[in-house]
Amino acid sequence: MEYQIKQLDKFKYLEEGEGEPLILLHGLFGALSNFSDLVEHFKKTHKVVVPLLPLFDLDIFHTTVSGFEKYVQKFIEAKGYTNIHLLGNSLGGHVALIHVLKHPEKIKSLTLTGSSGLFENGMGDSYPKRGDYQYIKTKAEQTFYDPKMATKELVDELFEITTNRLKVIKVIALAKSAIRSNLGEELNQIKIPTLLIWGNNDIVTPPFVGREFNRLIPKSELYFIDNCGHAPMMEVPHEFNQILEKFLSKL
Repeated sequence: MEYQIKQLDKFKYLEEGEGEPLILLHGLFGALSNFSDLVEHFKKTHKVVVPLLPLFDLDIFHTTVSGFEKYVQKFIEAKGYTNIHLLGNSLGGHVALIHVLKHPEKIKSLTLTGSSGLFENGMGDSYPKRGDYQYIKTKAEQTFYDPKMATKELVDELFEITTNRLKVIKVIALAKSAIRSNLGEELNQIKIPTLLIWGNNDIVTPPFVGREFNRLIPKSELYFIDNCGHAPMMEVPHEFNQILEKFLSKL
């Protein structure tokens, strides 16, 4: 699905539909395509917004989870959104958590799927090996339950990132920032309705991470999806959308 990317000052974003804003935050290697099924489904009932996070555009000192949260906060202010349903996958979930902890006033609900913030298996033993296509392909396949979800297009995109030295440095900086920013002791401060959707076969943020979020966030409900990895909204969009729709319709 081709969408028109809008621009306001320094912010690039997608905005489709009308209604209460449903803001989607992608992960470290995420893109608009991660949310295409979600956008199509929810633009009938919500204003679906996907800000393009400046993963490689901030200076190295601001290439942190908090740096991205500040970017999201400025974007929300610039657009004047209120009554926001905030959803984040992976690193995007981590950014969403920090935002809710710092600026809860405009947020009506929070949805996390495969979120970092407590624990995650990073790229692992050796950070993106430059020039090793097979290594990148294997890592991409491990994101999903079904390795075929890691299309050649997706792997090529990741491989391109890992051949750029500055981008690799920023990926490492972000990953280290995510590990340092453990929110375990703050999650009990989140007072808004929170939905947790987890893949039962997620090896990046395994199921126990979803259970721990559920234990620590007071008004949270947790759903597991079988045969599903780290990006449920991509791998099992129909089930994901059903769970999210039921949650949003209660609010």
